[in-house]
Amino acid sequence: KRVHFGTGGLALYVLDLERNKRPATIRDLSNLARLADRLEFVDFFIIPVYPHDINADHVDINSYYCAFRGTGKPIMGGIMNRQGLEKVVKMAATLAGSLDNLRRRPFVGFIASITSPLRISNDQVELIMEVAGYGLPLATSTAPAAGATSPVTLAGTLVQQNAEALMGVILTQLVNPGSPVFYSAVPVTMDMRTMSYLMGSIEAGLMNAAITQLAHYYRLPCYITVGTTDSKLPDAQAAHESALTAMLGALSGGNFIHEAIGMLDGAMTASYAKYVLDNDIVGSCLRTLRGIEINPDTLAVDVIKEVGPGGNYMMVQHTVDYMRTESFSPRTSDRQPYQRWLDAGSKDSWSRAEEIAVQLLEEPARPFISYEQECEIKRLFPELVTVDEDNHNREVSAEGE
Repeated sequence: KRVHFGTGGLALYVLDLERNKRPATIRDLSNLARLADRLEFVDFFIIPVYPHDINADHVDINSYYCAFRGTGKPIMGGIMNRQGLEKVVKMAATLAGSLDNLRRRPFVGFIASITSPLRISNDQVELIMEVAGYGLPLATSTAPAAGATSPVTLAGTLVQQNAEALMGVILTQLVNPGSPVFYSAVPVTMDMRTMSYLMGSIEAGLMNAAITQLAHYYRLPCYITVGTTDSKLPDAQAAHESALTAMLGALSGGNFIHEAIGMLDGAMTASYAKYVLDNDIVGSCLRTLRGIEINPDTLAVDVIKEVGPGGNYMMVQHTVDYMRTESFSPRTSDRQPYQRWLDAGSKDSWSRAEEIAVQLLEEPARPFISYEQECEIKRLFPELVTVDEDNHNREVSAEGE
């Protein structure tokens, strides 16, 4: 029942730090990997955007390479084709030292899709079988939409998605018993007035909580989807949809909670600022899970006696000992008196999140790949594109630099 939060995947657009919505690029993927690496409550990195400036035949290898260079956190993502999977596994095995080392301690996983209602395409079957054959972590994501591709009732949708999720588990085990796989589900609801699918609805949050209970019943780790929003901007709607559903997923004990960081517009757009805002939301969820610690020291009976009636606790050692750990302090919240907030420029949380994102991205890049590994990978994959530290794309030749 350990709870982990991370990013989510393959948005077509980004909302950048100039507040422009545009097609995502490999530079955005690099920046978002670095941003996720520096946000303390992001546990894993699912490749968040589709880079439109990369040749479609080379998207898989370039996306994972960019992720490996940008973060030391576990990486997961979808795969466009079997050839892309083979290349990514070969690259990851090179970084691990061997395929056996990668299997023993995998830092990379993959996502395949089951199509609601109750179907799976031939190419996705092949991908599931290939990943299972490698023995690497896999999510077999199923995304029923209540009222469209599953019954309109939440209970009916859960019945169908349970069959679909178990289909993915069973298929992997038929190929390779013991292969690591999630009980995977991404249920959504429909706005019956517009026929738009809704990822931020409270009903989607409820279904993900129920999915977690189903996975616990089967004693399987679960891959669920909460924390995203249908809002187009990091506004009040985005805040309440993301926070409410993320808290439901956390309190139910969701294991691998993806798309909880940075997603807008039903996961069609990745937002730099929302990465930072959602990190605060996840921090609040984790503080809630920690609960209230009860022991003789936290009960503070002796301290209460010492301070006595009419005293204050500002200068006692007990306050100093606990003031940094007892309460969570969100980075993007402003808790100053009104006049100080006004004097500081009257910034809202969106503006503060943008400033924090800029600061984090200005920090020197961390080297997650050694020089020798870099040279070997460039030799093996001449189609790679690298993002320089000054954020300009350049082609990398097979001969290296």
